[in-house]
Amino acid sequence: MAAPNEKLADSLAILKELQDAGRRIFKSSEITRVHRERLIQHGFLREIIKGWLMSTGPQPQEGDTTPWYASFWEFCSRYCRDRFGTTWFLSPEHSLLVHAEATAIPAQVIVNSTKGANNNLKLLFGTSLFDVKIKEMPPAKDISEKNNLRLYSVDAALLKVSEQFFQQYPVEAQVTLGMVRDVSSILGRLLEGGHSTVAGRLAGAFRRVGRERFADDILKTMKSADYNARESDPFAQQQYVPAIVAGAAPIVARLNAIWVAQRQAVLEEFPEAPGIPDDKDKYMKFVDGIYKSDAYHSLSIEGYSVTPELIDRVRQGDWNPQADERDKKNRDALAARGYWQAFQSVKASVSEILNGADPGSFVREKHRDWYRELFSPSVVAGILRPEALAGYRNHPVYLRGSWHVPPRSETVADGMEALFDLLEKEKESAVRAVLGHWLVGYVHPYPDGNGRMARFLMNAMLASGGYSWTIVRVDDRSQYLACLETASVEMNVRPFATFLAERVKWSVELAG
Repeated sequence: MAAPNEKLADSLAILKELQDAGRRIFKSSEITRVHRERLIQHGFLREIIKGWLMSTGPQPQEGDTTPWYASFWEFCSRYCRDRFGTTWFLSPEHSLLVHAEATAIPAQVIVNSTKGANNNLKLLFGTSLFDVKIKEMPPAKDISEKNNLRLYSVDAALLKVSEQFFQQYPVEAQVTLGMVRDVSSILGRLLEGGHSTVAGRLAGAFRRVGRERFADDILKTMKSADYNARESDPFAQQQYVPAIVAGAAPIVARLNAIWVAQRQAVLEEFPEAPGIPDDKDKYMKFVDGIYKSDAYHSLSIEGYSVTPELIDRVRQGDWNPQADERDKKNRDALAARGYWQAFQSVKASVSEILNGADPGSFVREKHRDWYRELFSPSVVAGILRPEALAGYRNHPVYLRGSWHVPPRSETVADGMEALFDLLEKEKESAVRAVLGHWLVGYVHPYPDGNGRMARFLMNAMLASGGYSWTIVRVDDRSQYLACLETASVEMNVRPFATFLAERVKWSVELAG
């Protein structure tokens, strides 16, 4: 008789065959009852609803949303194809969110189908799928596919969404307006349906994002067809809406829109920049003196068990993985050594910035050096593979407990280039520090170390305005992460700006 571990291994082999096809979601009927029950018992599968399972793993704790958020859209796609065949598509609102590469997991996704039943299917962690029954499918030209999801095309969806969409999702609205290559397709739909009110709304929307010609073409053409289209602006008047770059990648348009919309909140919450100090040696001496506390808090926020004694060992050179096997295998010691090396590199960058280097372009040039220093000890010790030092990630990532899902790995390089462009153009050091920190975490470009890199960038940008080196304390971890969550999911950076402003004030007082 096979031992229990051998039986589990057999079940895992069955699961691996399914996973090798790049899948996380399975119908219960795809796995025999014996294997299914064994895999569920040991935590490798979890039931979503009756008849549907997702791949997880024994390591997630109760309440960990990460496996579900990683599987959410795959489930929606597979479930809808299984139930509705090809007669379904996401609502116009959700279609535009997907086109704009909005990454937050929605609490409820709405699907339209001729086979719908107006039923709300409750899923894991407070999410749901509502299927709306429609009489007939739209023309084939109005349907497109992205990431295995059936969507309304951008042109068709812009006609269907209400004014509320522009006010609730201003960033996504701007991104999708920028995706329209030619207004002819939209005009054809407006004329065919006699949509004079919608024409006026879209004309106002295009004008607000700087596409004057599109706005004028809509109004003139509707008038020529004897429709009275009165221009109206669907965006809330207090919203900051930049002129968009037509045809820009969605991640580039998104970051530009976020930056313009959120910078004013930072300026309102942050103390005025003191300016580059006359006594630069005093400033750098303070940075040296704060290292021990900074390393302790920054590493502890990331879950490393780092003590002040370990930090002292690393700083004094009493850390030797070649001679001491314990150091070679000690993950916390490797992280502390990497932090020491990266801190020295960042400190050198801060010194250059104080002496006149342009902060945005200099950090664009040096950030990869910081990253290599941060992880080289783990590579040398054999804990990480050498390719870990290559730079940006080439795989999807999911943040534990967060509704925000970082952008696809294919968009990371464009996103980071856009971020550095924004840092270079921004004149206010507080905005560079707050939005730079947040958006590094938002894009999440690295396989690991994103939080540490974001805080390094923040301090380099703070230095460019003469603000003191600032520590985010481990005691404030919950508030810190909650503020970042609000920024990334609700597109509201004000709580994060307020939080960092308080930490900066504390650091300024400490520096004297």
